[in-house]
Amino acid sequence: MTEQQVPGLARRHPVATAAWAAVLLGLHTVAGFFVLGALLTESEGPWDRTVTDTARLMAGLGLVVELLALAGTVAGVTTGRLRRWWYAPAAALILTALVRTAFAPRP
Repeated sequence: MTEQQVPGLARRHPVATAAWAAVLLGLHTVAGFFVLGALLTESEGPWDRTVTDTARLMAGLGLVVELLALAGTVAGVTTGRLRRWWYAPAAALILTALVRTAFAPRP
């Protein structure tokens, strides 16, 4: 059955879908900035506590922003506005942030 044949099924508005996608892309960009900053931060060794804390902070901020984006993605996919491939950027950034946090040198 098509959308027109199913009673009570609201049509998806392309402007709302585009706005939803734009917000998610913005969140992915901010999270990517934080995760990239965490990845590019290099310490001289385990004694360099300031740089290690900075890398963990950047990865943590990226993780928080990306979890917000993941919540928006879940809502978008559940309502049928977005396709399932929108989970891929969120999964990649969350995994990268977790790996960077776990493998940062411990002071």
